[in-house]
Amino acid sequence: MAKTIFITGASRGFGKIWAEAFLKRGDKVVVTARNTDTLADLVSKYGDAVLPIQLDVNNRADSFAAVSKAKAHFGQIDVLINNAGYGLFGTIEETSEQEAREQIETNVFGLLWLTQAVLPVMRAQGSGHIIQVSSILGVATLPVLGIYNASKFAVEGLSETLASEVKDFGIKVSLIEPNGFSTEWAGASAIYSEPIAAYDQVKADFQAGLVDEIFGVPEATAEAVLKLVDAENPPLRLFLGKVALPWAKQVYADRLATWEEWADVSAAAHGK
Repeated sequence: MAKTIFITGASRGFGKIWAEAFLKRGDKVVVTARNTDTLADLVSKYGDAVLPIQLDVNNRADSFAAVSKAKAHFGQIDVLINNAGYGLFGTIEETSEQEAREQIETNVFGLLWLTQAVLPVMRAQGSGHIIQVSSILGVATLPVLGIYNASKFAVEGLSETLASEVKDFGIKVSLIEPNGFSTEWAGASAIYSEPIAAYDQVKADFQAGLVDEIFGVPEATAEAVLKLVDAENPPLRLFLGKVALPWAKQVYADRLATWEEWADVSAAAHGK
């Protein structure tokens, strides 16, 4: 049965790839972007099956209005994919107040506003699936991406909590956690902080690790996202790419080892 999918940040990259994958199989898709001109090709190709909406997710009122428009147009919203977001490159010390606030505003609050807007719709339906685009960097971290890491860690905590709150309403929540992919995320979509020379070696080491084989093919993710949307019992978390899981296993092994090493200190701090 055809579904109605609402995707933010659909002007390019994952958002546009996934939107077209849904449209190709006959779903109805609401696509949002700051500039709807970037969506004209989808409208031309798929006609009434696609509804483009101009949206800056940072605007809470506009986010609620976009959901209302989508509901009025298609009658329901089965799936929300919160994909809008970008990467901020810069060490913690280099990051300006404005850069930090804008990163959290878009990646966390923008996602929160759309989530809040769609929840009454899904509760009334008695069903729905909210998919948050997080990252392996919401599980592990890399230098030079500290505020981005922080934004995705926030998305992880928010979404895991949400899943426990809405499960009795028939609403499912999933986190998509891609590793690196060859999109424009680190190019035209990215913001770079003013550099401090003291961190040149940190950045050089970071760049040296960005070898071609760690980056996946963006188009290859479409099948996984379709399977996630169609799953009767979708997972709370789904990695995309083959790099993420081995990395996460190592990170958690290291964390557990450290917690065990300090277990006596931790227990003594309980006080009774």
